[in-house]
Amino acid sequence: MAAALIEPPTTYGCAPALLLHSPAATRSAAAVAASAGDGAGGDALPVSRVRVHPLVLLGVLDHHTRRQEGAGRVIGTLLGKRDGDAVEITNSFAVPHAERGDEVAIGKDFNRQMLALHLRANPRERVVGWYATALPDESDPSGGECKCIADTSSLIHEFYAGECDDDPIHLVVDTALASDAVAVRAYKSIPVCVKGEALANMFHEIRLAVRSSESERICVDRMIGAAGSADGAAASQDEGAALKVSMEKLRGLLETCSDYVDKVVDGSIPADDKVGRDISECLSSIPRIRPEVFDKMFNDSLQDLLMVTYLSNITETQLTVAEKLNETLGK
Repeated sequence: MAAALIEPPTTYGCAPALLLHSPAATRSAAAVAASAGDGAGGDALPVSRVRVHPLVLLGVLDHHTRRQEGAGRVIGTLLGKRDGDAVEITNSFAVPHAERGDEVAIGKDFNRQMLALHLRANPRERVVGWYATALPDESDPSGGECKCIADTSSLIHEFYAGECDDDPIHLVVDTALASDAVAVRAYKSIPVCVKGEALANMFHEIRLAVRSSESERICVDRMIGAAGSADGAAASQDEGAALKVSMEKLRGLLETCSDYVDKVVDGSIPADDKVGRDISECLSSIPRIRPEVFDKMFNDSLQDLLMVTYLSNITETQLTVAEKLNETLGK
């Protein structure tokens, strides 16, 4: 696997990465210069808020759990989309790397291969930045404090600046659980320039919110509900009930929409152009499918789902048998 070795830039004794613990109330000269450059080159707004999905956080935690022994932190690529001044992070994947002193080696070919595979599944996603887990603070003897930004963070950030269409977002996940919680922070980088020469990077913390889709919310709720159980989540006995609740909710929304349209047609309430356009877009997004074609598609999907469930049960049985055999042979 080829790796891209990033040489440390000349910083004249300055730390290559600086951290501002909270967003500054007043804009610095570097920020003004950066925004002026953006205004001259296009109409893109500077990123001021980030929305991350729970799937991304679970992927980062899983990567941290499976890291190699002795690894200080793990990094990976963030995928998503940008909408004005907001970045929405919807997916991620791990990237192998190694840090030694002031040098960083990143699996460049691995990153591009994984990105190509992800784009085949979802071509709308783009690289929006990178994630990393926090490093233990060596100055804290208790080991409870962690560093969100390391000196090599600017080197990795520079690599992802070449992979992103816009300025990359740096997502940091603190896995120390010092306060019985997983702390998550988002940063953007601004170069600190003196006489036109970049001496260091300044990381500003920006607003971060967790946003989940309907399917993600259902999964997270089930995980939270099974947190106190030693056996994990219960068998999927209430999936039919959950589906029934979702369908009833959808039916209620459709009835509300239908009542609104009827009242507008009758002249009971004034028409709203924006609501009308939203309803039209929703209806036009639904494909026109004949009932017999829909029944065939539904049955095919149901058969595929049953086959996947069957294979999953076989795999679970094989793993259980293998575990029992290993315990027996170990004795």
